[in-house]
Formats: sequence, structure tokens, C-alpha cells
Amino acid sequence: MVFSSLIFLFWFLPIFFGIYYLCPNRFRNIVLFLGSMFFYAWGEPKYLILIVVSILANYVAGILIHRFDDRPGIRKVCLITILMFDIGLLAIFKYTDFILENCNWILKTDFNATNIVLPLGISFYTFQIMSYVIDLYRREIPVEKSILRLGVYLTMFPQLIAGPIVVYSKVAQQLEERKCSVKDFEDGLKIFILGLGSKVLIANNIGVLWDDLAAIGYVNLSMPLAWLGVLAFSLQIYFDFNGYSLMAIGLGKMLGFSIPQNFDYPYIAKSITEFWRRWHMTLSGWFREYLYVPLGGNRRGKIRTYVNMFIVWSITGLWHGASWNFIVWGIFFFVLLVIERVGFGKWLASHAIFARVYTLLCIGVSWMIFALTNLVELKTYLSKLFGFHFIMEGINGDVIYYYLRNYGFVLIFGMILSTPILKGWYDRNKSKVAGICALIFILLASIAYLVDASYNPFLYFRF
Repeated sequence: MVFSSLIFLFWFLPIFFGIYYLCPNRFRNIVLFLGSMFFYAWGEPKYLILIVVSILANYVAGILIHRFDDRPGIRKVCLITILMFDIGLLAIFKYTDFILENCNWILKTDFNATNIVLPLGISFYTFQIMSYVIDLYRREIPVEKSILRLGVYLTMFPQLIAGPIVVYSKVAQQLEERKCSVKDFEDGLKIFILGLGSKVLIANNIGVLWDDLAAIGYVNLSMPLAWLGVLAFSLQIYFDFNGYSLMAIGLGKMLGFSIPQNFDYPYIAKSITEFWRRWHMTLSGWFREYLYVPLGGNRRGKIRTYVNMFIVWSITGLWHGASWNFIVWGIFFFVLLVIERVGFGKWLASHAIFARVYTLLCIGVSWMIFALTNLVELKTYLSKLFGFHFIMEGINGDVIYYYLRNYGFVLIFGMILSTPILKGWYDRNKSKVAGICALIFILLASIAYLVDASYNPFLYFRF
């Protein structure tokens, strides 16, 4: 079940919130847990057992880490064991075929692919539960003695499938006791509608353009049409993921939870370093807190810093998918970040126009590396981007004018909404007639689209 579906909007939400608000506060965690399990089971009931096992295993590990507080050796064994268990589950379901494929390629073996279906959200909820046991081991949080509260933390449906990644310390108090005010519900509903509109009205429409270019064939693209594809995918993935994150934040607020912000207008960044402070901020923060800093961060000299960065960005790429293009994607950002770190970043800071152009171009190229899992297709597409093939006749001439005519408005509107140009107006008017009318229009237009259209993907489901 996805947020941008009629079943979720008109069946799940009304029934769930009706039960949630009618029941006494002491029963709301039970309702939220059962509702979240139903939400997940709707799409993949066979993998519900994985979440249950993860809850039980990490709950027991947390109790043991707490119980042996004065036995550092046993505490460390408990931590290592549960982390190996969590990472092992993720590796089995996400990377088994990738490993077998590369064994066949490198070692000339003949392993058959397992064709294991990737469980929805496993990358997100694995990182989330790992943060709990790591913080507990560090003595930064108290042990969670209620398995129900730990279960709610891991399975809470607003962020179960695709984040944002919520660390336990940020919601521990809310898991125990929270207030659901009318004001919070209203604010959450407004955020949810903005996210729904971003996903349905912008990402879905632009996504059709990107898919059509694949149907044309990358080898047939001219340079202008290839760059139009870069723009289309860049906007699609931003409004797709940011829209889903906004819906998660809004739903969390309606439930009485504060789910952290995940995006902060990343396309206005003036460097790749700044971009990653604004894009998927909860993931960046997780890798910094639980991998980069434990490796030593930048405290052990330049060479060790670059080694740590390489490790972090290679794993960041691999986390996004079991394919070499994702590893290349991570290393691509590593190279850019190192270049900025050794001095280029300071130069960019004093050349704002060039900095913005450079950042957008690098991000656009990175999205092609991200989108095209087939390295041959990736090479073809990159050759079209930089091949200076400007022929605008035949298929490319007709197609580019068609797409500019039919998608020009949504592309321009998407570019505008990628910046904070309209944020001030919305903040001033969101509780006034103009703002409320805008939200109602977005909601009705989104519903109309969902009723009429069949194209409704979510890119991050496969991660």
C-alpha cells in the first residue's frame, strides 16, 4: 500500500484514524502497531515475519546489553552479534544475487540466481533499528523495556517503507506519551497534502516523460533531448521522494510524532558538499553518526579522512541498490567531495553563479549514473550528453518539440517549486483563505489524477 493511492486515502486512513482517535491514549500504541502491520502486510504479507523477527531479536539484544552494563566484553559481543544479524538479513535479501553474479563473472563459477524479492523498506527499517542498539550500547539512551513501544518505533507506517530514518532518541518520549491536538492534526494534514501533490501532480507527470525517453532508446537521443531527460529525472526523483517524505512527516504529526525533515531545497545548493546537507538528510546524518565518526571521521589525518570518506560513500552507493552503477554513483560523489575539500569548495564560495551551474550539472550527471543500472546504457547516455549531437530532425526533432509543448509547464513549475521562491507566500497564507483554497485544489487535483491515471510508481521502493 502506498500513500498516493485511493485505497490508502479513502479506506485505510479514515478507518485507522477513526479507531486511533476514539480509543483511550493507553491503547494508541497497540492500534498504531496493528495498523502499521496491516499497512505493510497489504503489500507483502510474506515478509511480515522479517519485521517481527527483527523486533524480537533487537529487543532481546537491547535487554542483554542493558543487563550486562558492568560487563563490557559481553556487551560488545551482544552488540556485534545483533549488528551481524541485522546486516546479515539485509545482505541476504538485497545482495545475494549481486554477489553470485559477480562470483560468476570473476571466478567463472555457475551459480544460479535466487531471484529473491527485496522486502519493502528493509534498507530503512534495518538502519533504524541498528541506531537503537548502537545508541543503547553507547549509553546514550535508556533500554526500551516495552516490546510494544520498540515495535511501534520500528513499524510506524508513516516512515516504515521509505523513511525518513528516525533514530530512537528523537521519538522515545513520544512513544511513551504523546498528545494529538487539533492544531497538530491540521498542520499535519496540510503537510500531507503538499506531499501528495508533489508526488502525484509533479513527479508522476514528469516521470512519464523520462519513461518515454527509455522507450525511444537512449542510442537515438540527441544532446538536447538527453539533457531534457536529465532535467526530467532530476525533478521526478526529487518530488517523488520529497513528496513521500512530506506525507510521512504530515502523517506523523497527525499521530503526535515529530518526524525529522528529510529535504531542504537541495537543488539551490552551491556545492556538492552543501547538496548533501540538504538531500536525504536523515540518511546523511545516519552515515555520519554511525559510520563516518566511528571510523575516525576527520580526526586522524588527511589520508585517513579520505579513506573514511571512500568507505562511507561506497557503502552509501551500495545501500541504494545491489548494482555496480550505485557503487559508481557513490564513488562519483566521493571524488567531487574530495575535490571540494582540498580547496575547490572555497573557490566555489566566492563564485556563486559558477557554483550553482557546476553543482546542478554534477547532480544531473549523478542522477543518470543512479538511474541506469545497465552500464552499457549508462555509457550510451553519457555519450549523448557530451557528444555534441545537435541534429534536430526526424525522431528527435518531433519528439523534443512534443515534450516541450506538453511538459513545459510542469517542468517549469517543478523548477520553481525546487526553490524556496513560493515558500514565503505559503507560510504567510497557509491558514488564510488563499492558502486553504490552494490546498483544497491540490488535494482535489491529486485525487482526480489518481482516479484517472494508472502511472503511479515510487522510485525508492526498490531501495
